[in-house]
Amino acid sequence: MNAIARPFQTIDLAVTGMTCASCVNRVEKALARVPGVTEASVNMATERAHVAGTHPDPAALIQAVQKAGYEATQIKHQAPPIDHAQGDRRNLIHLLAAAVLSAPLLAGMLIPGLMLPGWAQLALASVVQFWLGARFYRAGWAAARALSGNMDLLVALGTSAAWGLSAWVWLHNGRTDALYFESSALLITFVLFGKWLEARARHGTASAINALMRLRPDTARIRRDGLEVDVPIADVRVGELVVVRPGERIAVDGRIREGRAAIDASMLTGEPVRAS
Repeated sequence: MNAIARPFQTIDLAVTGMTCASCVNRVEKALARVPGVTEASVNMATERAHVAGTHPDPAALIQAVQKAGYEATQIKHQAPPIDHAQGDRRNLIHLLAAAVLSAPLLAGMLIPGLMLPGWAQLALASVVQFWLGARFYRAGWAAARALSGNMDLLVALGTSAAWGLSAWVWLHNGRTDALYFESSALLITFVLFGKWLEARARHGTASAINALMRLRPDTARIRRDGLEVDVPIADVRVGELVVVRPGERIAVDGRIREGRAAIDASMLTGEPVRAS
């Protein structure tokens, strides 16, 4: 089977800080503007960017991602799967802390007799707003510096407006019947809950993708000058004849030139497919 043509050069980057689909689009556009790049694709589930082109500069690619408000590092070798357990535990702890701190504010909103004094509302809401909600300020500021916007920026602006108005009313008038501290705290709690669910689903998808990637062999058997030699996949050139023996995994994409066999394509289709 002949190998299908590849771009001149491919570079893989590990990108961190992406939180939504607009982040993916922003990173892709930033990479596409780098000289020498002909194609750039970003996968939020695996937090990877794949760039192809005529010898793009890795340093320029990383700088473009950083200018867009994110962090990136080049992957020079096949990277091991990312362990998200620590990040998931931290997100769960932040979510539980936000829920515990917001519960008294919610109780006071539902039952007037349980309304907390203004200073207590301010203290609880401030912890949620500026400690547990700090991630929204960081991500929103990064988007604002890139002259763009995202969901984190909207959350930061909306909750800051509710917290700031409530703090001004209480400090100047001492009133507790026109405070919106529970709105800012509950909104942050709900968004943290949504992000926790999203992260769990995304990390599950990433684990499945990494499991599929581990099925790919590291070498391919090439027929050169009448001899069969094993070479790394990256060294397979366009037009070379790849030999696949019964029971082996297919190393690269290509067209079948000779031979007949049943190919197990279950990882793609869920069932074996006969190719001839």
